[in-house]
Amino acid sequence: MADLLSVDDAIARIVAGAVPIDAETVPLDAADGRTLAAPLAALRTQPPFPASAMDGYAVRVADIAAPPVRLRLLGMSAAGAGFAGKVGPGDAVRIFTGAPVPEGADAILIQEDAEALETSAVVARAGVAAGRYVRPAGLDFKTGAVLLYAGRDLASRELALAAAMGHATLPVRRRPKIAIVSTGDELVPPGTMPTGDQIIAASAPGLAAYIRSIGGEPYDLGIVGDNLADTERAIDQAVSLPADILMTLGGASVGDHDLVGKALAARGMALDFWKIAMRPGKPLMFGRIGAMRVLGLPGNPVSSLVCALLFLAPLVDTLLGRPLRDRSEPAVLAVNIAANDHRQDYVRATLTQADDLPLVTPLPRQDSSQLSVLAAADCLLVRAVNAPAAKAGDACRIIRLR
Repeated sequence: MADLLSVDDAIARIVAGAVPIDAETVPLDAADGRTLAAPLAALRTQPPFPASAMDGYAVRVADIAAPPVRLRLLGMSAAGAGFAGKVGPGDAVRIFTGAPVPEGADAILIQEDAEALETSAVVARAGVAAGRYVRPAGLDFKTGAVLLYAGRDLASRELALAAAMGHATLPVRRRPKIAIVSTGDELVPPGTMPTGDQIIAASAPGLAAYIRSIGGEPYDLGIVGDNLADTERAIDQAVSLPADILMTLGGASVGDHDLVGKALAARGMALDFWKIAMRPGKPLMFGRIGAMRVLGLPGNPVSSLVCALLFLAPLVDTLLGRPLRDRSEPAVLAVNIAANDHRQDYVRATLTQADDLPLVTPLPRQDSSQLSVLAAADCLLVRAVNAPAAKAGDACRIIRLR
């Protein structure tokens, strides 16, 4: 349908003009889960000296070319306590993993190939190649080498590397502030038993968790009833945070009680679009109030969570300086499926791991009101607009949910 925007076009319009937000410096132990804001260069060389890769003896290769050979034992080199002397002809130094290789030695004779006679001698029972079991200085990296780049998410591997590079603090992007406003007279907060026509506002807790998982900082501004003044006040709260993104839940359609669009317009929002050719989640509004971007998601929890995955995540990626990425991956249908209509469909499905690609089985119920179905799903099976019927064994695309 001509008046419905495609998913790809909607994503492009949402991220258009967005630039990475400001950076801040945090201690290394506070950087887990953050996104690097600038390239990170090594402040030191690792290892800073030739180091032993094994327990054994530091030797000269030429001395043990024709084993067995008796060598003088000069002393010991241990991690943190290297041998200060020099290995000359016929000499050896007891050495341990990670210890500096003494000057003059050019290989490590592992202890399995040696026999200690007394405290001052050792017999080499085998020869060794030059450089064997020696880690050269700078084997891992050298001072000035850029090893981590802007846009890289920081986790255990990256933080260990940054520490080894000599960094105690890291430049990271500030977490985007994302305000969440739930709308509707029918909503009550979790923990409140609904009465009459009420329902529990389930979208906000799920979205807050998702926001944290993708690097954002959620601010739940609570539930606003179907009242224009109250809705405008909630928008003002988001502006005063200031939020980078305002996410409204519900009221993004055109019904008499759908006041979100009116309230946003009263607060100066420049509307970009509000309908997308997708299922679930057709009524999705996007616009801007000054620098704050506004995503009006459906109130339906399944629809709001699917829309967050598709549209919020790319916007957060852009604000954090991450490269935009295709979150879908190839899979294979486990069953026959029917042709699709004019809306791109995101079918809740389960996965079975096969030898090559995972097998996808749509769940039998697909009503967008059923959170239990979304919770049981492993992935979303992506069905393009007007996709023909497909058979078991056909290729498909999925987006993993866990």
